Amino acid sequence: MLEWMLPIGQKTASMDLTSMTTSTGSSTTTPSSFPQTWDLASLAPVPSTTEFRVELDQFKLRLRKLADATNELPPVNSRPENVARWVQLVTEYEFVDAKSADFRALIDCYAAADAENKAFRQLQAELAATTPDREQIAASVEYAFRDASDNDFQAFVAAAPVLKKNQYFLTTRRKNAALRLPKSQELLAADLAVDGLHGWGRLFDRVSSALKVQVQEKGKFVLRSPGQVQFDSPQRTVRENNFLALDSAWGTIADTCADAINHIAGTRLTTYKHVGLKDHLEAPLRANRMTRETLDTMWSTISTNKHVLNEYLTKKAMLIGVDRLAWYDQWAPLPQLPGVENSDDISYDQACQSIVEAFQTFSPDLGEFARMSLTQRWVEAENRSGKQQGGFCTGFPTAQQSRIFMTYTNSADSMSTLAHELGHAYHSWVLRNEPVFLQDYPMNLAETASTFAEAVLGEQRLQRAKSDYERLQMLDGMLGDAVAFLMNIHARFLFEDEFHRQRRSGELSAAQLNQLMEKAQREAYLGALSDDGWNPQFWVSKLHFYITSVPFYNFPYTFGYLLSLGVYAIGKESGGDFPEKYRQLLLATGSQDAEDAVQSTMGFDLRKPDFWLKSLSIVADRVKQFVELADRAIKKTKAL
Repeated sequence: MLEWMLPIGQKTASMDLTSMTTSTGSSTTTPSSFPQTWDLASLAPVPSTTEFRVELDQFKLRLRKLADATNELPPVNSRPENVARWVQLVTEYEFVDAKSADFRALIDCYAAADAENKAFRQLQAELAATTPDREQIAASVEYAFRDASDNDFQAFVAAAPVLKKNQYFLTTRRKNAALRLPKSQELLAADLAVDGLHGWGRLFDRVSSALKVQVQEKGKFVLRSPGQVQFDSPQRTVRENNFLALDSAWGTIADTCADAINHIAGTRLTTYKHVGLKDHLEAPLRANRMTRETLDTMWSTISTNKHVLNEYLTKKAMLIGVDRLAWYDQWAPLPQLPGVENSDDISYDQACQSIVEAFQTFSPDLGEFARMSLTQRWVEAENRSGKQQGGFCTGFPTAQQSRIFMTYTNSADSMSTLAHELGHAYHSWVLRNEPVFLQDYPMNLAETASTFAEAVLGEQRLQRAKSDYERLQMLDGMLGDAVAFLMNIHARFLFEDEFHRQRRSGELSAAQLNQLMEKAQREAYLGALSDDGWNPQFWVSKLHFYITSVPFYNFPYTFGYLLSLGVYAIGKESGGDFPEKYRQLLLATGSQDAEDAVQSTMGFDLRKPDFWLKSLSIVADRVKQFVELADRAIKKTKAL
């Protein structure tokens, strides 16, 4: 089986893979307009109770029964007796898929809230053990669809309402079946992948999580995990020393990571060969429901137009007092101007109110949804010990609700994260009444609503900024995101694409991988960084290259980022009916391929540059604003 062909309902990770937190009822924070802890108890019995164990065991039995039933599926045609059996099976499949998503989301939430609780980790492992049953159901259904003739399949879909409403899902499954090995080989490959493909991913997890970095803090040398070593200090020597220390630490496991990344890619390429794929991008493109033509158009349009970001990087270098930025300078804060207060101290209540108001301005429906989510305890934001790092949104299909996890730190970044996750939750909310299988959407479309929500909030914050300097800081954050999506992730794509090409001829050493990475960075960044300011060992440290469930964990982020900006640009040009068009786009993400979803709702063909140019025009406008404000700041500083 191709590892990306996951059962419907199994979500992929977000760009910053994170976890979730938990409160079963009472809040320990001071009462406020917007609670900072979430409610999980209303969704299901608490995991420590007998009621929960009974429900979980019943679900596992029901799942196993359905998996057994798929061993002998009826033919796919329009004969009444066969249609009746298929209707029963699809209906049951919908139920167990929704319940599976419910249980996994719930336990992930509890585990994130209490990061060291072994009982929750054991429950996660127990639910992970149901994957073979879910995969067996998906595989058996796809094999049955693959064996049917085109005429029989079309007549079958039209034979019953439940099949007709799930036509897109059934058709997608039929397409997926063309990429499966013969059944006996498929089952063997799945068994071997546990200690093969996925074993290499777990090896990276082990060696990277055990890595320690020696850094200097307050005159003392201390050991930190890689995630604790940051490049956001206002002092360049601190940033540089942190980078060098981190780079040295990653170098100690580079050979091991080279083994892992080589064997992960090698396994995929071998599988692709046996299912008849000649292009290593075909599988990830199918997983994201988009064409190679669209991908090529997106990257070529970016490459032709992203030179404007060099103006931003050059101006930022001037602001922080260096000739050219190095890799570790990208996240450097702007220097504080004399007499200008730092406005980056935003309480949780203030953040929630700002988000609601910004969303309300765009769409009353979006604004009311945000208020409901924030007041009805869908969000865990409390800053306390014992929580996992990061932020995410997870859905509960049966309850038609979502839960958002993050740790709010009174910063503008935290407020943007909250808006981002509320965008995800709104996406699920719009799809809540669709068939379960049509509530799922691929990774490239998953970031549309979230990034759009950030854009809505960001525009309002720019308009309400109290000073030019505050606006300059906001634009620095926005353009930092643009660099990440249009340069950093482009470098990852270029590296991984070329790596897969060369891997067909044999394994690459750590030194060769370093060369590929630096070459990709220089091309993606248009040579904007200093000659000695690149990060050749970036491939060692980036988790996304070692995620074995999803290949090419990069271009979908850039796609989603630009899709949301393009939609935002269209919205600025449109009238009062745009919020409904936007809602229709979100609905279409569950039932149409990416190109069709945008064409049918926004009227643009993603295989042509026009849409992507609209997206990039937003970036160019922000660069123009940043440069103008930076020049004023520089002039003001010289006058002091």
